[in-house]
Order: sequence, then C-alpha cells, then structure tokens
Amino acid sequence: MTELDYGDRTDFDDADRGHIASLTPGIVKDEQGKVVWDNDVFSSFLRGDCPPTADPSLWRQSQLCSRQGLYEVTEGIYQVRGLDLSNMTLVEGDTGVIVIDPLVSNEPAAAALALYRAHRGDRPVTGMIYTHSHVDHFGGAEGIVPPGNPDGVPVLAPEGFTEHAVAENVYAGIAMARRGMYHTGATLDRGPEGMIGTGLGQTASAGTVSLVPPNVDITRTGQEETVDGVRIVFQVTPGTEAPAEMNFHFPDRRALCMAENASHTLHNILTLRGALVRDARVWARYLDEAVTLFADASDVSFASHHWPTWGTERITRYLTQQREIYAYLHDQTLRMLNQGMTGPEIAERIELPPALAGAWHARGYYGSVSHNVKAIYQRYMGWFDGNPAHLWEHPPTELAERYVECMGGTDRVMALAADYADKGDLRFAATLLNHAVFADPENSAAQSALSGVYQRLGEGSECGTWRNFYLTGAKELRDGITPNPFGISGGMAAGLSTVQLFDSVAIRVNGPKAWDEALSISWTVTDTGERHRMTLTNGVLTHRPEPEGAPPADLAVSLTKPQLFVLLSGGDAEGAVFEGDRSVLQRLVGVLDAPDPDFPIVTP
Repeated sequence: MTELDYGDRTDFDDADRGHIASLTPGIVKDEQGKVVWDNDVFSSFLRGDCPPTADPSLWRQSQLCSRQGLYEVTEGIYQVRGLDLSNMTLVEGDTGVIVIDPLVSNEPAAAALALYRAHRGDRPVTGMIYTHSHVDHFGGAEGIVPPGNPDGVPVLAPEGFTEHAVAENVYAGIAMARRGMYHTGATLDRGPEGMIGTGLGQTASAGTVSLVPPNVDITRTGQEETVDGVRIVFQVTPGTEAPAEMNFHFPDRRALCMAENASHTLHNILTLRGALVRDARVWARYLDEAVTLFADASDVSFASHHWPTWGTERITRYLTQQREIYAYLHDQTLRMLNQGMTGPEIAERIELPPALAGAWHARGYYGSVSHNVKAIYQRYMGWFDGNPAHLWEHPPTELAERYVECMGGTDRVMALAADYADKGDLRFAATLLNHAVFADPENSAAQSALSGVYQRLGEGSECGTWRNFYLTGAKELRDGITPNPFGISGGMAAGLSTVQLFDSVAIRVNGPKAWDEALSISWTVTDTGERHRMTLTNGVLTHRPEPEGAPPADLAVSLTKPQLFVLLSGGDAEGAVFEGDRSVLQRLVGVLDAPDPDFPIVTP
C-alpha cells in the first residue's frame, strides 16, 4: 500500500495563497430565503482531525476544498472558490471583467461576482467563457449576464457546447439526476458521519439553473481571441472530461486555464451518476499537447476546480503526471484486456507506478482507478465480457431469488453475510445482503444489515463519490427515498433546439401502447422560422423538417419555441394556433410515459 506524506503541506499553502476575503457568512439564499449554498457547515467540522468515520486522505482533500473566498491568482486574475462545486475565475480587462465558468446556479454566481466587486471595484462584465459543457460551469450564467444577454456580452464556448450541454440534461436527465443524488450525497447530513465532500469540491448548489447561449464559437487549437483587450489562445479538447471542452492560455499574463482536464484528483472516465464514456487515450494526448503548447510560457496554472499551481517547473511536472495517469490506465487496461482479462479482473489487479500513486493530485478522490479501468474496458468491449454464462443472465430480482433459494433462504444468507462482515470482507457481505434484499424486499432485518455494511464501506472510502454512494444507499435503506428535487430547469429551455425538444418527447413514447396509433402534426415555430412534420406510427415518433407544399397533417400548430416547450411539457400554451383535429395532440400525450424521478436503486 502506498504511503502518503501527510507532512507535505504544499497543497494547503497553495490553497491559501492569495486569499483576499471570504464571504461572511458563507451562505447564499434565493429570493424566497431558501439556503441554496452553505459552505460554513463544511468548514465548521472539517477544521478538526479526521474521525474514524472517514478516510484520512479524503478528509484532507475535503479540508482543502472547503477553503472559501476571493483569491488573487496572478496580477489581474482572481478566483472565487468555495461558493459552489466549481470555481469562478475573473480576468480583468481594459474596461471590465471577464468571467470564466459562472458556477452551478444564479444565486451563488451573483454572490461570487459581488464578493469580487466588493474588493476590486464595480467593474462591468465584458465577457464570459464556458470552459466546457457540464452544468457546474454554465448554470449560474444569468447571475452574471442578464437573461437574453441584452448588451451583447461576448460569450465564448467550445464548438458543440450547447448541443452537449442540453443533451446531457434532457435525454437521460431524469435517471442521471436520480443517480446524481447518490453521486453528490445530496440527501446526506453534512458532517463526519455523512457527506464530507465529493473530492472535486464539496457539493453542488441548489439554486436557479440557467443558460445564456454562447455567441462566439472556439473551433480550433491556436485560435486567438481578444476580449476587452485581453489576448486568449485556445486549445480545443473534445472527448476529454467533456464532449465539448477547451483549455486556454493568457500569454500576456503567463497564465494557463486547464478547464477540468487537470484537477487535483484522478478524474472520471465514466462518472458514477452516468454519462458518455470518456476517452482516456485522447485525454492524455491533449494534456501532453497542453504541456508542449503552454507550460514553458506559464507561471501559474489554474482550473475549474481546486487551487492553482505556481511555477513553470511545478506546472510541467503536475501536467505531465496528470497525462501519465490517464495514459497508464488506458494502456495497461488494453494490455490486460488483450490477455483475456475482464474489466473487474483488471481493476482488481492493476497497480499504479509509485510516483503516481503517491502524488496527492493523482489520488482517486472523485474518480477511482477501479471504476475508471472498468470504463475503459466498457469503451472498447461493451458490457459483455465474452463469457456465455453472462450473456443472458436473469435480471437482479429474479437472480437474487434463485441465489437465496440455493443458499437456504433469507435467514441463512443474512447469517453468512454477518460472518463475512465480521471477517472484514464487507464487499462480499454487501453482495450477499443485496441478494437478500432483492429476493425478500419486505425483510426489514435484511435492509438494516445491508445499510450497516454500506455505512462501513462508505466510511472507509477514499473516493468521495464512492463514500456518497454507499452512505446514500445506507440512508435510503433506513429512511426510504427522499423525493428528487432536481429536474430539467426552465432556465435550460433557452438552450434547447426544436429538434432536441422533439427528441425528448420521442423517448417518452410507450411503444406497445402506441403500436396501433397513426397520426401526424405539422409544427410551425414562428420565432425561429422552422417547420417540422411529426409522425407517430408503429410506436415510433419521428420528425423531420417539413418542405413547402407538403400534404396537410392531421393537426397543424403554429407557436413560439417557448410555447412549444410549455405544450410538450404538458402545459397550456396560451396563444398557440391550432388547425385541424385537436384530439391528435391528446392522443399523442396519451401514449407518453411520465419518467419516474424517484425510482428505487438499493431495493427492487
């Protein structure tokens, strides 16, 4: 096991460097007085020594992430950290300030900007940059720039940003939000026995999510833009931490922004909340390219999470090690895969080089070696490991019933699980008790026993998201499911294309229920000038642009895009114009399933 140097205080020095002021109290509320962010609850208990209910390495990381306030990165560049899961960076220009990554929601974003202005002057926002397409880097946009961007502030983003930002929050958004409650520990108490952080930051704010669409696309590496007198050179990095992402350099300030491609943690190749599998090979190559393009010309490197790194030599070593950990995981997984090992076998046997395993910034606080290796296997080989026994297995409940029957019933399974737990094999105890719960879901003793094992597994996890998953599973077994407060925000509607709106309806069609339905709707979207023909046949909802002179549809609807969003969300789009058979719309709605935002995870 790798020995970690807890006497090394470099990260603490870097995390505190340049501190100007903190938000006091470190709490943000919305207009109704609801608390949407509370950093004080973390900083209060994380001041102490690590308790037996937490992994010491994760405790250390959470102590670092809980630092809060306005910090000077270098002359003319500032960060607000600790007011959300992510950082807001502010770059002073000739006449105002450029905001990079406006946090998760409007209220913390506005509070962060106000904290900056309180100490640097009431500078207008003269530019905004989204580093990539995840919500914690754009969701607070309207806390920085008014809705609709009436002043035409330049909003820069990598090409494909809007499509990917919206798609991730729409197509599988309900399931991702449900899993996200486990991922972030949203329902856990904040404290030594509950949620202490995610490893990437503390957690996400719960304010109003918005999106101000970008108006400047970054399409190529080497593209240079000048915003408010500030020169910026870009490196596009698609397929790394996000499908649309970019690093960029400020040559006149010798400062490098690494977006979320290099953080003080091993990141995810596949997030536990769900996402597209990322490409570790490409990720490593873009990090190598960043070293080549920018390292020698940089005195400081900062990112969308965590604290900066200063000094050209340290930046080069840091980025090189970040490159090597993704390359190592990729290459070794492929080597072992081609020797016939499966994802779980590789994850169990792979060992990191000592120099990487001992580097604090490469520890698995957010991603982990184990689930990243399985993700790399999945990217190349899919879910099937080639063993025919695994080709057509029973689903979880049916499989559990058979296992429990073979082992002699629920009581026998629970006794065996207790023995394994007593011997310290919590992993197999969890497997046995999971079978007991799925085979006998009314057995409260089995649920209680599994909850206890999950609690112990969570308390021993170095990875923040693993801890949150285990502890949330334990909580739901004890207390039941807490209703999911998250969904597709109305503030995201501005970013939805008409095609994405129609796609979001198509994936809700109950196929068997719609087998015998046949209908067509012609949609005219007046504010975008679009015309689309929607058809439902054989349980499939299709749509395409409608040419002039197309034969009449069963129903023709003329409306604006906001009205379309309301109508397809089940509301009454007042002002929409209908021609033809209005019952067609009711027939369509009648075959749509409502997604379940509170589906069970740790029970059948």
